Amino acid sequence: MTTTDPRAVVIRYVEAVRDGAADVIHDSFAADATWHYPGDLPISKVWHGRDVIINEFLGGLGPVLVPGTLEIELVGTIAEGDRVVAEWTSKAKTVYGGTYDNRCMGIYTVRDGKIASVVEYTDTQHVAATLFPDHDAHRSADTE
Repeated sequence: MTTTDPRAVVIRYVEAVRDGAADVIHDSFAADATWHYPGDLPISKVWHGRDVIINEFLGGLGPVLVPGTLEIELVGTIAEGDRVVAEWTSKAKTVYGGTYDNRCMGIYTVRDGKIASVVEYTDTQHVAATLFPDHDAHRSADTE
């Protein structure tokens, strides 16, 4: 199913992440899409291009999560024109023995039925502590 309704595009994308539907995830993004991830973590920057977003940003988190434990739940969406605000929860076991359990929000801009940009907001302290514990420890040592 192909739709150009921005809210439907974002819902379809989040559900594809939840379901592990790689082809739908790929089809959801414009080739020149951007994703801004906040903070000062190894993944914090503006990611440019569909393939970089999928393979390096989203796919780059795979090695720190225990396979088969990721749970994504869409909490809700608000849409206005080509912009959609989506809130979701992400839960998973980590290879470090902890539990990643975060509430996230993204502002998606959709053009011609494809996600053109995302600005994500999340608890980066929790991300650092659970997904990048070595980076967090390094940061703490630098501030002492």
